[in-house]
Amino acid sequence: MKKIIAILLAVACLSSTAVFAKAKAKIGVSMPTKDLQRWNQDGANMKAQLEKAGYDVDLQYAANDIPTQVSQIENMITGKCKVLVIAAIDGSSLSNVLATAKKKKISVIAYDRLIMDTDAVSYYATFDNYKVGTLQGDYLVDKLGLKSRSASDPVYMEFFTGDPGDNNINFFFGGAMDVLKPYLDKGVIVCKSGQTEKAQAATLEWSTERAQSRMENLITSNKYGPKGQQLDAVYCSNDSTAQGVTNALKSAGYTAANFPIITGQDCDITSVKNMIKGTQSMSIFKDTRTLASKVVEMVEAIASGKKAPVNDTKTYNNNVKVVPSFLCDPVFGDINNYKSLLIDSGYYKESELK
Repeated sequence: MKKIIAILLAVACLSSTAVFAKAKAKIGVSMPTKDLQRWNQDGANMKAQLEKAGYDVDLQYAANDIPTQVSQIENMITGKCKVLVIAAIDGSSLSNVLATAKKKKISVIAYDRLIMDTDAVSYYATFDNYKVGTLQGDYLVDKLGLKSRSASDPVYMEFFTGDPGDNNINFFFGGAMDVLKPYLDKGVIVCKSGQTEKAQAATLEWSTERAQSRMENLITSNKYGPKGQQLDAVYCSNDSTAQGVTNALKSAGYTAANFPIITGQDCDITSVKNMIKGTQSMSIFKDTRTLASKVVEMVEAIASGKKAPVNDTKTYNNNVKVVPSFLCDPVFGDINNYKSLLIDSGYYKESELK
């Protein structure tokens, strides 16, 4: 009997030690900025789920400043974080600091944005970003009736994507253009500005203000307006650029009755409100709760000395290695399904969209 009690006490002690060790494990979470709603949600979801799983979390936002993000990651390394979860401001700017992390055997999960030019990235957790682009492109094909049009009955469209330092635009813009380029080549889509290349359509820092300024210039130079040159659609890779485009089009006299089709991504509150008003047509919904849950699974596996779960080992090459990745599935929201997608699921309260 004494032996049984001793064994039970030993097991209890080991179990307590394991829980204590887990509770003491520190995870560094580096987000690019608080200025965009989606990063606030991503950071909050990550922190909440990791803490619920028993981890100590150092969550930092870098104000879209690369040196700040590098400094914050350095502090996470010296603060003895065991795993770093990083959404990079610039995917090519972290090679040196992550080399230090690798020397200290700290695992790195690139979050949503692939970190480039380093072998220190252990895993990548994101949504299927190529599918984001194809969903946007397919939406435009459907709503504009492109399959039944010809060059004698074209649609007029302009193009906006994000920051050139964000590797994701290769997938967002690339996926959309794989769908739309055949129609451009046939003259079914006409881009009056001629700005259809990624570099021409890029928007530094995904800035709403920069997108608005560029759209205002396009309106002026191409004479777009409700009573001027026809404009049927503006492809926007995400909501912050879509909001800038929307602001410019409103100033040019467009209303919900004649607004061009505008795509987006992230289902930001402002953009969902614009969808309800009729001034943005759709937005890709990437449920950050799902991505946060997957990252927690990856952290749990790493902390247990196991390989993290992945479902893609071929696509994401960061110029040094193909990074094992887990891709969550995006879906699109519009006026027809936003309630079930966003409100019924508990992502937003209906009062937040008033």
